[in-house]
Amino acid sequence: MKDSQTPIQAIPLSKAVRPTTIIESIRLNERLGTNLVIASETFQHTGSFKFRPAYNLASNVPQQKIITASSGNFGQALACACKLLGKKCIVVMPSTSAKVKIDSVRAYGGVVDLTDVTVKSRDERLAELALEHPDAYLASPFDDELDIEGNASLGREICALGRQFDYVVVPIGGGGLSSGIVRAIEADGCNTKVVGAEPLLGNDAARSLRQGELIANDQEPQTLADGARTLSLGKLNWEILRRSLDSIVEVSEEQIREAVQLLYSLTNLKVEPTGALAVGAILAQPGKFRSKSVCCVVSGGNVDAALYSDLIRPLAV
Repeated sequence: MKDSQTPIQAIPLSKAVRPTTIIESIRLNERLGTNLVIASETFQHTGSFKFRPAYNLASNVPQQKIITASSGNFGQALACACKLLGKKCIVVMPSTSAKVKIDSVRAYGGVVDLTDVTVKSRDERLAELALEHPDAYLASPFDDELDIEGNASLGREICALGRQFDYVVVPIGGGGLSSGIVRAIEADGCNTKVVGAEPLLGNDAARSLRQGELIANDQEPQTLADGARTLSLGKLNWEILRRSLDSIVEVSEEQIREAVQLLYSLTNLKVEPTGALAVGAILAQPGKFRSKSVCCVVSGGNVDAALYSDLIRPLAV
């Protein structure tokens, strides 16, 4: 990402990120009945797409300290970006976060603030820390123009493939990734439709789209897809998605698990449950995608070994 002669501040986002990994699997296509291309961010810095918005944000705000809340992927990405840029960060994380993600934030030099979200929400804890650190930038993992523009870089890479996709399917939690991809595809001028993939247990975005107004979950949903354990879409994201998203497919916990298994067995790809949501959406609505040209965004691969072992156990030899 840099050498000893080049200050990291001089490296633009397009040079700082790793290009997304494109995977095509004949066996997975046959199983799903689609013409499928996977855009995998599992090999991105810190193991997920979140390095894109985190680096874009950290490199563009003047503050030397950044505070955020994250289930883990944005937190570790921000900690990495801050380390590269000589900045500091504090990450509020649910006490139920994957250990691999907590350890990663700390390994990059970030301060982890573990919170029992059944007692105090992430936002409440963030408000307390903001008062304690008035000189810090309070960063949303998804509801910030800098997040959206960082995520648009992935959308531009998908457009640059030159494929005529009928659908690009994207996991949805707070809506930052899908907003960025929508924005990039609209700017490209192609006719590709963007579909969100959301856990059924935390279907606030789907309910919002149906009702035509932003709806929040009562509490953080305890879905396997921990990266989608958000209370609601971001306000900026909602305004983009309500206008431009084709639809949202709600994915059951069983379909999330099956998608993880299929990606493991048919593409040799280790994927976290949130990252498997897009493939889970095809399992949930096979008729929508049958015989279509589809790009599934696999958003990350950070998952505890014990959980992953449990998820793939039915397919173990």
